[in-house]
Amino acid sequence: MWRNLALFVIKNRRLLIGLLAVITAFMAWEARKVQMTYDFAQVVSPNDPDMVYFQKFKRTFGEDGNVLVLGMQDSSVYKLGNFNELRMLTDTLSKVEGVNGILGVTRLPKLEKDTSNQTFRAVPIFRHFPQTQPELDSLMRVVNAQEFYKGQLISPTTGATLLALTMDPKYLNSSRREAVMQKILGHAERFQKKTGIRMHYAGLPYVRATMTTKVASEMKLFVGLTIVMMALTLLMFFRTWSAVVFPLLIVLIVVTWCIGSMVLLGYKINLLTGLIPSIIIVIGIPNCTYLLSRYHYDYRKSGNQVLAMARVVRKIGLVTLMNNTTTAIGFVVFCFTNIAILYQFGLVATLNIFVAFVVSFILMPIIFTILPPPTAKQLEHLEAKPLTKLLEFFDYLVLERRGTVYLAALAFVVLAAFGVTKVKSVSYMVDDLPKDSSVNSDLKFFEQHFNGVMPLEMVVDTGKPKGLLKLKNLERIDRLENFLRTQPVLTTPVSVVTFLKASTQAFYNGSPEYYRLPDNSEKNYIFSYLAHSQSTKGNEGQLTSKLLRSFTDSTMQRARISLKIADIGSRNLDTLLSNQIQPQIQKIFNGTGMDVKLTGTTVIFTKGNEYLIGTLKESLIIAFVLVGLVVLILFRSIRAVFFTLLPNFFTLLLTGGIMGYFGIPLKPSTALIFSIALGIDGDNSIHLLAKFRQEMAANGRRVKAAISTTLSEAGTSMIYTSIVLFLGFSVFAFSEFGGTKALGLLMSASLLITNFSNLILLPCLLVTFEHGKDEDVIDQSSIRHYDDNYHEEDDDLELNLNRIQVQPKLNG
Repeated sequence: MWRNLALFVIKNRRLLIGLLAVITAFMAWEARKVQMTYDFAQVVSPNDPDMVYFQKFKRTFGEDGNVLVLGMQDSSVYKLGNFNELRMLTDTLSKVEGVNGILGVTRLPKLEKDTSNQTFRAVPIFRHFPQTQPELDSLMRVVNAQEFYKGQLISPTTGATLLALTMDPKYLNSSRREAVMQKILGHAERFQKKTGIRMHYAGLPYVRATMTTKVASEMKLFVGLTIVMMALTLLMFFRTWSAVVFPLLIVLIVVTWCIGSMVLLGYKINLLTGLIPSIIIVIGIPNCTYLLSRYHYDYRKSGNQVLAMARVVRKIGLVTLMNNTTTAIGFVVFCFTNIAILYQFGLVATLNIFVAFVVSFILMPIIFTILPPPTAKQLEHLEAKPLTKLLEFFDYLVLERRGTVYLAALAFVVLAAFGVTKVKSVSYMVDDLPKDSSVNSDLKFFEQHFNGVMPLEMVVDTGKPKGLLKLKNLERIDRLENFLRTQPVLTTPVSVVTFLKASTQAFYNGSPEYYRLPDNSEKNYIFSYLAHSQSTKGNEGQLTSKLLRSFTDSTMQRARISLKIADIGSRNLDTLLSNQIQPQIQKIFNGTGMDVKLTGTTVIFTKGNEYLIGTLKESLIIAFVLVGLVVLILFRSIRAVFFTLLPNFFTLLLTGGIMGYFGIPLKPSTALIFSIALGIDGDNSIHLLAKFRQEMAANGRRVKAAISTTLSEAGTSMIYTSIVLFLGFSVFAFSEFGGTKALGLLMSASLLITNFSNLILLPCLLVTFEHGKDEDVIDQSSIRHYDDNYHEEDDDLELNLNRIQVQPKLNG
């Protein structure tokens, strides 16, 4: 088959080039339509009970993750001139399209008692803007007397203040988000320039917008860096620009197909799919490198370009396909998950890995049989002395120092196993952004002055309609809120209880000491005032009614407790919820028939990360099974499966140990590395094992002779491939995202380790356990891809080179 394929490709080069050109043009046309995703990646199954409850919560109480906050800490903001600028900023931001509402000091409402109508009215404190500093100071004393807002808009300890913007979800989840965010930040920066007061930004809309922008910029950066790195590597190996330009042209064609396929599949670019173009370049170049190095090797022996290339396609086609299949396994396992972001990443990467194989196996033979033959200088890399010396050293270790190798491997395993025990599973809401980024520094500002900005929600179900009208139920909620106030990572809770406390304060003409729940004698009066307030027409009545509806359902059975929390990480959050808050809930509500559930974006995010890590662990097991299956099909030997998987398990174990020693946590972005690494590292095992099997047959089943020949010939291309992959993945270390940086560093480390495991440990295992018994001879027909031991001159004649319209000009 592969011989006929070689003949077909070289003979029909014009047709194939034309066909690829048409498809590439179509894919380029589609690729221009690619879009960034603006949806927050949802990894928890829609059928998960916690996710079902969260969706129900949002239908009842509204979104919890659509608040953008702008904060400042500067006493000069309360000077009349700057305060006027703050008022204008607040008014301007309220008119920005995509902003549903805004709450700030200059627009702060307070509850007032209307005795004549027996209602509460929510009226603005700043009905008329102050004209003098004493007037402003007087109104600020009124603001500070509103206990309801303490810890919410103004920090009681530092005086910091913030603006809270409620964003329209329709804008947040579309391409319009970037324009809205630019307008908001533009207005805030102008305020900062006018007043000299530094602004800080936080909230999920800001974090997500920042990450989306960075994904787009890094995608372009990585493609550029990868191309430069691959160009330098190819030039260093082959010392000719043709070996640089054309392989890069091939992988750029594949990248075009890759982006076009995203559009055709209906996918958008996200944090993971944004990495695929660079990954495809890194993975596609070794195909070209392997083909080119084998072409040079065969050309040096035959002196005929067409013959050499035909031999290459025939002899390495199947194993190269299997190598690409093994690489694809590292990605295809993500298609077995029901997580959209992983499924899309796995499917697009898998499809385009095979596209890279097909395109390179078509264009490389065509291009390099048209170009002039390689010169003697260009063939010098086949005899690179440093590489030859290194392979001779590996051969010495395998044949003479296997005991030392096994002891070293055992020591590494022990150290790695200890390191793995130090790996912690933890993730943060802004996990992927660097600690010194503006997002993290601003987040620390809000955690310092307001305890945090990440949403955390609780719902108290009294079990009966109008259960919230019972004072005993309200008092229990108040006990829970008093406990929550003692937690340094939580903001002051806001709920129907705090609203009722503010109503009691208003009932007593705004006196702060009356900020409490009403007693039995006051309850009926205050509830009567509230009932009248909801039926009152006009903005003031509507605002009061809206505030109350934000904290209760329509039946007055369920109450919402809304808090903000610091980004303390999934482990600390789990400890806080399980070991502190839940026991207190049990203590307060046990035996009452009332139920309290924790929900919100932060809780779902944490559960999503745990779910994702568990899914990726399953994917790694599937990857091991699939790689073993490929080896079993290719070599038809259980022993070959063992020889392949053991060195790769060793590589993954050492990679996990590195994570533990360097404090790299296990999180979704680092957990997916293991499946990808297994797929890529498995290539080298198959490559070496296939060559070893051929050499066993050629050397009369003499294991040591076969190993020496295998290392000297297959080792060269394996090291070349590892260097290419190492340098390619290393560019991800320049990422601002922690997960992407970890991907680059850990993949690079894995590729270094795999050289030890596949070029030293695997050959040692073969020498130890392969005894050269005749009954162990496998069917060679499926892997006849190496060199002249299976090459007959009659086979070359069968290619009928005279039928191919190519007249290569040979040197000399």
